[in-house]
Amino acid sequence: MRYFIELQYKGSNYHGWQLQDNAITIQEELNKALSLLLKIAVNVVGAGRTDTGVHASQFFAHFDDFKSIDTSKLVYKLNAILPGDIVIKNIFQVKEDAHARFDAISRSYEYRMWLGKNPFTNEVCWQTHLNPSVDKMNEAAKCLLNYKDFKCFSKSKTDVNTYNCTITNAEWKLNGSNLIFYITADRFLRNMVRAIVGTLIEVGLDKISIDEFKQIIESRNRSNAGVSVPPQGLFLTKVVYPESINL
Repeated sequence: MRYFIELQYKGSNYHGWQLQDNAITIQEELNKALSLLLKIAVNVVGAGRTDTGVHASQFFAHFDDFKSIDTSKLVYKLNAILPGDIVIKNIFQVKEDAHARFDAISRSYEYRMWLGKNPFTNEVCWQTHLNPSVDKMNEAAKCLLNYKDFKCFSKSKTDVNTYNCTITNAEWKLNGSNLIFYITADRFLRNMVRAIVGTLIEVGLDKISIDEFKQIIESRNRSNAGVSVPPQGLFLTKVVYPESINL
């Protein structure tokens, strides 16, 4: 029997989602808790891979068990033993071949910036004294929807078959000192969102033009794009699956 877990986590104290040697990760904490409660060896499979310090307000993973599970009771027990910065929202049974990573049809991220200094947001926003033009960044962000190949924003050493992604939304919104970049696509490359944000900020600061932004994408060269912004401002906010995975 296959189950999906919906969870949230604050990534400040973790080296990302994926298991690593000599580093604490979200996947490791979830594996340990499930294995303890279900009394079997559990290795959850996540919807993707978030990097060190990155957060998720919605994330999904799947695991298998040979017996039927009281899911509401398991949610309660997991939340009782997991660290406070990992929260289980829901557990539900799905079809046997449903896959948390490969069946996802879209993912949405937010990159959160605080323009100035705020003692309460330093772990969940990038605090900066930069003041980029939101209008110019939004004009550049619209260009992303016209491209498919985003190799220029990908981590250099990554094992992927294609750099193609279909971006369906990319926009900035400013509310007081809170500046947020919203982006949705069918898939994302490693480090892609943070590199896009870093490059868009250069547009907003008049360091590069809209045409130069387009040329960077077309170059397929990571060294031409901007720096990756800090990880603490990045949130995975939504993962969408087809109805066909449900029983």
